[in-house]
Amino acid sequence: MITTELVFMRHGEAQCNVDGIVGGPATCTGLTTRGHAQVTLAAARLATEHRCTPFTALYTGPRLRLRQTGEILSQALDLPVHTDLGLDGPVHGAADGKPWTEVKTTAGGAPHVHPDQPWAEGSDTWNGYLQRASAFLRDLITAHQGTRLLFAAHGETVIAAHTLLLGLGPGTDASFATSHASISRWQHHLNRLGQHRWLLEVHNDTAHLADPAADPVP
Repeated sequence: MITTELVFMRHGEAQCNVDGIVGGPATCTGLTTRGHAQVTLAAARLATEHRCTPFTALYTGPRLRLRQTGEILSQALDLPVHTDLGLDGPVHGAADGKPWTEVKTTAGGAPHVHPDQPWAEGSDTWNGYLQRASAFLRDLITAHQGTRLLFAAHGETVIAAHTLLLGLGPGTDASFATSHASISRWQHHLNRLGQHRWLLEVHNDTAHLADPAADPVP
C-alpha cells in the first residue's frame, strides 16, 4: 500500500540556463518561451493524474523561475501554490549573475567537486546545502504523512530528496541528472507485515516533452 507520495517537477528552461550564468535570487529572470512550453506540457500530464488521484498540496521556492513554474501548475491543477524559502536553491553569494565557467574555474570545479568548500564568497558549500535542504524536506514529509505532494523544484532539490531518502552520506561522488520539466516520483510503501520503505518509482521522466509543442519555433 502506498501511504505518501512525493512528485518533484524541475522548473522549465530558464534564461539563466540558456545564458550559462548563475541564476541566484538577484539575477534570475524567469523561464524562456521554451521553458513555459515545457512546463505547460508537464502540467497537462499532471492535471490528468490529479483528476484521478488528487494531489494534496503544491509547493515551490521563491526564485522567479520556480514561481512561474508553480503558477502554471497551479492553474492547470486548480490547486493553490505554497511558496516556501526552504525550497530555495543553493546560496550563490558573490557568484550570483556570473558565468558558470568563470565561477567553476575560480573554484576549481563545480560545487560538488569540493563539497565542503564555498564556491564563491558568501556561498553555500555543497554538503551544507544538501544538509539544509534535506532537513527541510524531512520536516515537510513528516508534517504531510499520508498525502500526495507536488513540488515545482530546482534540480538541486530533487538531488537533496534523493540524498535524504536513499540515505546517502556527505561526500558521495555520484549524483542524478535532472532535465528541465522532468518528473521524479517517490512513494512510501507499507506492506502486509507492517514494514515501511521509500521507493523511487521514477526519476527524470521527460516523456511529455516528446510533444513538438515543447520546442516552439522562435
